[in-house]
Amino acid sequence: MSPWWLLAPATGFGLGAAIGWAGLRRKGLHRWLLPYLRSWRQRRDPRPGELVHVLLCICDHFEPKRGGATPEVAHCRVRRWVEEYPKLFGGFRDSDGRPPRHTFFYPVEEYEPQYLEMLAGLCRAGYGEVEVHLHHDNDTEENLRRTLLDFKQTLADRHGLLSRDRQTGEVVYGFIHGNWSLDNARSDGRYCGINNELDVLRETGCYADFTLPSAPSETQTRTINRIYWAVDDPKRPKSHDRGQDLGQGPRPANSLLMIQGPLLLDWTVRKWGIFPRIENACLQRTQPPDKNRLNLWLRAGVKVATKPSWYFVKLHTHGAYEANQDVLLGPAMVRFHEDLQERAREDASFRFHYVTARELANLSIAAEQTPTGEPAGLMNFRWA
Repeated sequence: MSPWWLLAPATGFGLGAAIGWAGLRRKGLHRWLLPYLRSWRQRRDPRPGELVHVLLCICDHFEPKRGGATPEVAHCRVRRWVEEYPKLFGGFRDSDGRPPRHTFFYPVEEYEPQYLEMLAGLCRAGYGEVEVHLHHDNDTEENLRRTLLDFKQTLADRHGLLSRDRQTGEVVYGFIHGNWSLDNARSDGRYCGINNELDVLRETGCYADFTLPSAPSETQTRTINRIYWAVDDPKRPKSHDRGQDLGQGPRPANSLLMIQGPLLLDWTVRKWGIFPRIENACLQRTQPPDKNRLNLWLRAGVKVATKPSWYFVKLHTHGAYEANQDVLLGPAMVRFHEDLQERAREDASFRFHYVTARELANLSIAAEQTPTGEPAGLMNFRWA
């Protein structure tokens, strides 16, 4: 038997590796770390003088009734957005002369006509759009299909919301799945129940899904920092774990467009001075926007290959919650818009565009199909 002092280094290394692996699993990094390491060439800062078009989209899981809120509290949450957003941000303009725009993904199960009417008024004033959000559990294909079709028609017919496919005239919608559990992505099958959810979404008029990234949730896909086509496999869950990048060939049959936000490691903020923070594109009380995060979002390189100067920056939040409202409707967000304007003034090659989820999807398709043209003229490329 070897002396203990010879075994100690190996034992220490093994213990350290075990602890490290446990830490990776707690953060969900084991699901996407290898793809992240392999895609290192994609991650780089724009070079000085390099043309940059930042397509900035904030996708809000907007839940007025979050936490079992009373009708009075829920109404106040919506009212604050409607009243304060224009006051705070109405004076800002992007490189196209447009004010900040916000996309409210409204939960089907929280439908209240008065709340939607309030948001519709804000949207008609040019400050954003409404799309579809859904929390469900142990659902069936038939019920999901009926739920989505009924809700999209309600939004369109009663509130004048959503958009239409310019080729077919169909009412269409963008989608975010509640609890991140798109296509039955959780290992326990909770908060969905349907393995062919991508097909149901596509067949009911969903033009794109905006659920990801979901890290550190187990629902996070191996595919990261991509805009891609996902094809459903009804025999297995989480069919969107992989797909074909937009711009890398013809669209696969029966595929759904997946638009992801940035996901990467932030080495500028380290736990215990060692472990990097996960940058997951979330805006909330503990993750306000700032210059450093903007640089990270650009470094993630979420692009379509045919338009390398277009940086797709899709962020997410739960904006109805009071603590997050203090960031999204407060000084941190005001400073962020000021920083964008200042950077554009100082750098003629830096241009930023406030876009809704629908406009971001239009620009992704236009980036693949249109070799020329500026973002401003392509916001309604396919869905308007």
